Amino acid sequence: MRIEARGRSYGWVASLGMLLLAGAAGAQGLPTTMQQAEQLDHADELPMTSFYAMPAHWRRTRPGALLRQETFSGYSLPAGTTAVRILYHSVDGAGRGVVTSGVVLLPAGKAPAGGWPVIAWAHGTSGVARACAPSLMKDVYYGNEGLSAMLRAGYAIVATDYHGLGTEGAHQYLDLDAQARDVIYSVPAAQRAVPSLGARWVVDGHSQGGATAWRVAALESSIDDPHYLGAVSVSGSASMRDLIEHMDHSQGGQFYLMYIAFGLHARYPQFEPADILTPRALAGYPATTTQGCWYIGYFLYSKGPHDSMLRPGWQKNPWVRRFLRQAREGAQRLSQPILVLAGEADRTVPIAGERRVAARACRVGSRVEFKAYPGLDHDPTMVKSVPDQLHWIGDRFAGKTAVSNCTSR
Repeated sequence: MRIEARGRSYGWVASLGMLLLAGAAGAQGLPTTMQQAEQLDHADELPMTSFYAMPAHWRRTRPGALLRQETFSGYSLPAGTTAVRILYHSVDGAGRGVVTSGVVLLPAGKAPAGGWPVIAWAHGTSGVARACAPSLMKDVYYGNEGLSAMLRAGYAIVATDYHGLGTEGAHQYLDLDAQARDVIYSVPAAQRAVPSLGARWVVDGHSQGGATAWRVAALESSIDDPHYLGAVSVSGSASMRDLIEHMDHSQGGQFYLMYIAFGLHARYPQFEPADILTPRALAGYPATTTQGCWYIGYFLYSKGPHDSMLRPGWQKNPWVRRFLRQAREGAQRLSQPILVLAGEADRTVPIAGERRVAARACRVGSRVEFKAYPGLDHDPTMVKSVPDQLHWIGDRFAGKTAVSNCTSR
């Protein structure tokens, strides 16, 4: 989820190529016509291939099973990086088996003794259409916003696409159980595909992925995996109701409500987007959820008037109420430490909500290190905090005791 101009996603720092392609789209590379929106959405796109098709035997396997793999050389990543796409058995928010895609990225050089240390990466909002999978993007969506630095630091990255992005089936957007399970089951699948991966891992995520990292941490506290070392959540934790209301009143961010309605229908088929969205909102819903990954949605909802896209009483819808109840991060005591990073000028996930989640986690006894970045918005927080993320992750692999500053805030 993002609210500031990005090369391809709301809040991302635009690459030079993206800005050149945007042409007259404005100083920040945002589209002013549908043609520009389509060009920008497709600029980073890789072709969908038969690799992503549903394997006939997948139902005879168990969650975490590797279904298919292929080495792929078409990404724009640091020299020497090896990329192996994977297809694996995962589980959705309702507990049903699904097929999920992703990619394993290996640093240049030889793996250390014990195998490459693993960062299970949870990406931010890329869209909800099937073509919006990061493994179908030349820079794996976050190449210049963390992934390249992680590779150069000597970490292998296991990057899930989340179910419905890349693979068949609807993406259950912001169903945190679904996305967290995609992360968790990506690890054993990746280890089967790439024997040089080590057993130990951390989860790291931004935005949608930052919220997912909290849920991974909670689920892992029940699983008690001895190889899981902790979580990093960047710009990703807040009350879901507060977040929805914030999006509804943010200029340029209302199209995220279409993603949320799409995800609600994917998770609860009885729910219909028209149950909570106004007629004006529904006019752009098909194109936003099926034709593009970010720019098309932004363009369709960037023009005024910016009146509410939500019907009065939307929060009373029974399926919405279920959705809101399941998104309460920080309420469970975590077995492993968590690093929570937030920008004080974040216009997408306001820092007040992130502070509340961290404080809730502190009250139940979780080991939380919280750090705020003055003046930073949503994606700059991800970019500028990468050294802090890597330092914290390095300490976990080194076996150092995690610092908690719960009492200092």
